[in-house]
Amino acid sequence: MTLETPLLLSGAPGSPYTRKMLAVLRYRHIPYRFLLSGHVPKELPAPKVALLPTFYLKEKGGTYQAAVDSTPLIRRFEAAFSGRAVVPSDPVIEFLDYLLEDYADEWLTKAMFHYRWYYRPDIERAAAILPRWRGISAPEDDMQKMGKVFADRQISRLYVVGSNDTTAPVIEASYLRYLEAMKKILETQPFLMGQRPGGSDFGAYGQLTQLTHFDPTPMDETLKHAPRVFAWVDLMEDLSGLTPTETDWMKRDTVPDAIRALLAEVGRVYVPALLANAKALMEGAEQVKTEIDGKPWVQQPFPYQGKCLQWLRGKHAALSEADRKAVNNIIADTGCEKLFEN
Repeated sequence: MTLETPLLLSGAPGSPYTRKMLAVLRYRHIPYRFLLSGHVPKELPAPKVALLPTFYLKEKGGTYQAAVDSTPLIRRFEAAFSGRAVVPSDPVIEFLDYLLEDYADEWLTKAMFHYRWYYRPDIERAAAILPRWRGISAPEDDMQKMGKVFADRQISRLYVVGSNDTTAPVIEASYLRYLEAMKKILETQPFLMGQRPGGSDFGAYGQLTQLTHFDPTPMDETLKHAPRVFAWVDLMEDLSGLTPTETDWMKRDTVPDAIRALLAEVGRVYVPALLANAKALMEGAEQVKTEIDGKPWVQQPFPYQGKCLQWLRGKHAALSEADRKAVNNIIADTGCEKLFEN
């Protein structure tokens, strides 16, 4: 498969997944053209589901096809472009990378969405800035009206990610523990995957561009508890000058305790959320009701995260017996093992 370059994509600075993919493209030296959301030429196809970023991909001699969803896109680009891979070559490390990327995309984003639309200072900043990215020269009255409409709509959609008065303490406590876990990892190695970044690094970076550098409440928490993490986000933005080697990946036999501590946070919050969501979907329940970190959790079922659980289990089952045993040894007693129990 040969994709024409420069790749075309549309997105916005306030979209963590847009920032994730732009950083991947810069690191991998893949030429691209970035189109701001709202300024996409009409001749380009619309995606089936309107998500940011949207890529407009063309195989040699073909027509543009719209594609979304960052994790499969990363793997599609791994097949299309050689060198500077972000998917680890060792199946065991690749599985850990996939699990941590999924956690960032699906759980850490709860913190991002929660802080942005739950606290008044964060709401006011987002309402003031986000609409102006779509039309920097638009009349001020229009921008103020659009900001209010946008904020009201997003606040009304907090239920989608599970942010509410019941779950707020769980989300916020988890974010603080996440900062502590990341800080410890960065004291040991510069990236989650060792001396070079994997998909999990870019997934975390995308969410943190908002949590640490835009939204005031989590930004303050980050600067108070983990300035090292704040600095890491700046470094992750453009890794085009990094020269990775195959030996730079984390080794399966020497996974740091700090990585296991992060996996324990995944097992503490994300795993029970995934399992309770899957149960609610299977039973056709209108609400997910469970306990996470000793506190009540309630939200609407999320079909996409039902697929995430299936994909994780599929990747685990597809490992060779030896690799699966190695993975199981690494995730033992972190809570992540519960994903794969019969």
